[in-house]
Amino acid sequence: MNKPVAERYPLAFRLYPYAQSPDQSAQAPVRHPVIVVGGGPVGLATGLDLGTRGIPVLVLDDQEGAGLGSRAICFAKRTLEICDRLGAGAAMLEKGVQWNIGKVFHDDRLLYEFNLLPEDGHAYPAFINLQQPLFEKFLHEAIVRAQAVGAPIEIRGFNRVDAVERHDDHVALDVMTPDGPYRLEADWLVACDGAKSPLRNKLGLGFDGRVFEDNFLIADVKMKADFPTERWFWFEPHFKSGDSALLHKQPDDIWRIDFQLGWNIDRQKELQPENIRARVSAMLGPDVEYELDWCSIYTFQCRRMEKFRHGPVLFAGDSAHQVSPFGARGANSGIQDADNLAWKLAMVIKGLAPEALLDTYDQERVYGADQNIANSTRATDFITPKSAMSKLFRNAVLDLAETVPFARTIVNSGRLSLPCTYDGSPLNGPDCQGLPFRTRPGSPCPDAPVGKDWLLRLIGGDLTLLAIDTDMPEGFAAHGISPKQLRLSSQSNPALCERYLGEAKSAVYLIRPDQHVAARFDRFDADAIAAALARVLAKD
Repeated sequence: MNKPVAERYPLAFRLYPYAQSPDQSAQAPVRHPVIVVGGGPVGLATGLDLGTRGIPVLVLDDQEGAGLGSRAICFAKRTLEICDRLGAGAAMLEKGVQWNIGKVFHDDRLLYEFNLLPEDGHAYPAFINLQQPLFEKFLHEAIVRAQAVGAPIEIRGFNRVDAVERHDDHVALDVMTPDGPYRLEADWLVACDGAKSPLRNKLGLGFDGRVFEDNFLIADVKMKADFPTERWFWFEPHFKSGDSALLHKQPDDIWRIDFQLGWNIDRQKELQPENIRARVSAMLGPDVEYELDWCSIYTFQCRRMEKFRHGPVLFAGDSAHQVSPFGARGANSGIQDADNLAWKLAMVIKGLAPEALLDTYDQERVYGADQNIANSTRATDFITPKSAMSKLFRNAVLDLAETVPFARTIVNSGRLSLPCTYDGSPLNGPDCQGLPFRTRPGSPCPDAPVGKDWLLRLIGGDLTLLAIDTDMPEGFAAHGISPKQLRLSSQSNPALCERYLGEAKSAVYLIRPDQHVAARFDRFDADAIAAALARVLAKD
């Protein structure tokens, strides 16, 4: 831990260099309201969200910034909307490669293509491709801007947690630095320390699920190419470099290629540059010039903890759940964890809600993780058939998909990440007949243009009452909270009408701070809205 900086870890960006903290020389452990362990995408998003809500938060990371390698690259529309609320979305959109179109091939035949966002009227595209180090860098830049206007966020690089003790009302941490150990305490600890989660292991908590018997090679290559900015997936590719392959464009002329290798492989042999080049050249052709930028081999795993809350310790991101990369559900679901957790933890710390509200983080995000694991498992089983009969069925479906549209719904090359709708959540209030199904209680609010602005930006991160084509009195308050009020007209706004009114003449929506619908009414009703608000705060 006391090696020179240059020998520690290879970093893409050194964002938070180690510096001594007064806590290290304190006579007694300093207690913090919230400590987040892990400075990856989920940890940074959690710290940023809490800090912008006025909650003092300390982020500890065992490195000093974003590591090398693209790793996660596909960031979904909902993730970008969350990052927009946090002040990082615009930079991500500007740098990222935007795409909505995907194509599926079998051998050398194009079977079909699909559009993930066929409707207009959204601030963000279905996906951008952006290397994870850049994603983290933009989040960190948003943290710096938030700190400049008073957000109580602190990040300590090269602070490794070596021991953790969980008590009923706090957590104690032993932290190692280049200047030696020190001890901290936290009222609340958020573990965002990755799939191998040292915190989870130190607390003796399980991580159960399924490991798939297959290996995939990631090869990020730098090249000039005229391929379109689309997601291309091959089953049994004609270039014979694996049982399946995937191609994505990233910023700065980097292209992500995935090759399915099979189970019984020699990893060291497969990672030798000449063997990687043989696969890449077979795919791209002998005349294409490229450089290998970063390579890795991964195995599909679909696992999760039984519970994400353990007293004052809350798990988020890969430390809580893990899915196969096909479908881009890893980092995207982790950012949704942060989105779900931060407002609830802020409400509890501010005394506006009981601790029971945090139990709904566990309920809702376990539900979301199970959805992701189910979709990921189905995709993996389709991509990697486990028997001759399964492969025969898969290839028959692929043959049909070229000409028969219904067969395309069965093809699964990695169903792509969608935000979770919390159907059945205990926070969901009453619904109103005649309103669109897509904006039912529990669903994430779809964006829509509002003049020169966007609906989700107007909602922001506040509890919000949205009235469409109906009156609403000023200054409504209940349970110590005055929700933000938005009054909109659907006239000359077909997107708002289609997404939020449907056949109804008017509506009032109660929207949670994570921009999920809590309840819907046909008109303003103070008593009914107060009851729904109590439910959102877990006071019902």
